[in-house]
Order: sequence, then C-alpha cells, then structure tokens
Amino acid sequence: MGYFSRFSKLKNPYPKPLIVILLGLTVAFLNTGCIGNSQSDSNKSSSNNLNSPVDPAENSQQQLSSLSIVMIPSQNSEEQKEKRELFGDYLEEKLGLPVNIQIPENYDTAIDLIAEGKVQMAYLGPFSYVKAKQRNSKLEPIVAYIDRRTGRPSYTSTIVANTESGIKTIEDLKGKRFGFVNQSSTSGYLVPLSHLVSQNIDPEKDFTEVLYMGSHNKNAAALEAGKIDAAGINKPTYLNAQKSGQLSPEKYQLLWESDPIPNAPIVISRELPADFRSNLQKALINAPPDLAALSGAKSDGYTLVQDRDYEPIRELQRTLGLKTAE
Repeated sequence: MGYFSRFSKLKNPYPKPLIVILLGLTVAFLNTGCIGNSQSDSNKSSSNNLNSPVDPAENSQQQLSSLSIVMIPSQNSEEQKEKRELFGDYLEEKLGLPVNIQIPENYDTAIDLIAEGKVQMAYLGPFSYVKAKQRNSKLEPIVAYIDRRTGRPSYTSTIVANTESGIKTIEDLKGKRFGFVNQSSTSGYLVPLSHLVSQNIDPEKDFTEVLYMGSHNKNAAALEAGKIDAAGINKPTYLNAQKSGQLSPEKYQLLWESDPIPNAPIVISRELPADFRSNLQKALINAPPDLAALSGAKSDGYTLVQDRDYEPIRELQRTLGLKTAE
C-alpha cells in the first residue's frame, strides 16, 4: 500500500458525471472507480471555486489584451509541440485574444513565472502547483485532464529498470544509478521518492549516482542509452516508450506503479477579471478531447478541479520533510 492509501476511507460528497464533474476527491478515492461516464451540465455547479463569490474589485479590472501561458517541460517531443500549438490556436479563437505559450528549460522557472504573476495561466504538475500555491495564495487550479485509459482525472508514477543491470526488485536498486525528472516533478520525483523511502532506500546514500534529466521522455531516453540503471517516470511516458520499442519489455521491467495521482492542473490567479476566468474555464471544458492532455497521455477532455484535490500532494511533501516554498 502506498502513501495515498491512507485517504481511501474519505467519502466524496459530489459524485458527478465524467466530463464536467466537480472532483472534491482525494487521490486514493479516485482509485475506487466512483466517477461516472455520462455527461451533464454539472460544470455550472456553484461548488467550484471559480463560481464562488469574488471580490467586486476584480470585476473592475480591464480585460486582458493577451494571454501568457507557461507549461512545465514534462515532455519535449514533436508531437507534444504540435499539440501545444493547436491548444494555443484553440484558445485564441475562443477567447478572442493573442495567446503566447512558453516552455522553460526547467520546472522551477515555470513555478516562478506563475507565482510571481509574470504569466496569467500555467500548466503545472501537481507538486509544481502545490509549490506555486505556497508562494502565491491567489492561485487556483481550474481544470485537469481526464485520462482516456481509465476515464479518471488521475495518472500514476512508475519505477522502470534495466534488467541487464541485475535489477529484479526495488531492493536491487541499491548501488545503482537512478534518474529522476526534476525535484518539482510529482511522478518523476515526489511519488517515486516516497516509495523508495518507504522501502528504506535513501537515494543520497544508496545510489551510486542520481541524475535529474529535466523531462519524462529525457529520463526514458537516458535509461535506454545506459546512462542510468532505473528511472522514475509517469505511466503514459513508459507506455509510449514501450509501444515505440524504446523500452522493450524484454529488457526494461516495470518494478513498481503508484496509487492514482491527481492529474496536472491548469492554474490561474483569482486576480484575473471574473468574466475572463469564467470564459476561460468554459473554453477549456468544451475543448476537443485530444487537446486536453499536454503531457503525453491520451485524453477525454477536461474536468473541474479544486485546490483540495491536491491535498494528498501536500501530505507527501510534509511526510518526506521536503521544503515548503517560501
């Protein structure tokens, strides 16, 4: 049982249909399969943060002349680049203003840009969002994508190893080279780290080398190239690498898979004009399903999320004693 299993007894007071559900879920509860598959207009629910009372001063702000978006560099493939361009074109059409998307070299720059108000919107991993929120309390998640494989707004982390390095179990990782993605990555650092610690493995002491490759596909490439013996990557990246032949099952073994993790949110600030926030949310909810997953997964569109959906990530941060963003 992983760290997220402690939340399995919590009840969901809002069992909503698939595409426009209001989550209010914990991570382990997502694993119980209580999310439906029908559609409705429940995105109009007043339970969502965006529809809750706002400061009247917000409505007096001028409309934006453009929308600046930052996205974490979780994937750097040509396919994802094309999808991001289509995503930007879609928002330009729906919002009627220029959209600029930037992908910095690392996760922390993306966190800085949204936390400091230098961009209006961000696509962040769960842990990146938690760190940004700790620096700017006015940030909030508005939607997250639904994984087509599971029909849920969640994904999983994995630890994959090269069996030719003599690795068959998690215990065998000791004395080997390990690759994380970034220290602000959820499935590429926080969650696999929590499992390693639960198995009495201290990366700083028990690995001969620890590398941070910067993105999930770069981590998979480093594993294939023999730069590392094992890697922490998200499940979609592993499946894509396996399908392409990059990480063949004959040579690369899935050692461990996590409990479900709440999907990467799109994040904005409540300082944005209220009508713009509402229009943006509607545009995202109505976006073509294939435009929703910007991290490499196959998507069935967006669903609403709230800050409390990411409380399990904060719990992991506290459990591991990781520094809270200042």
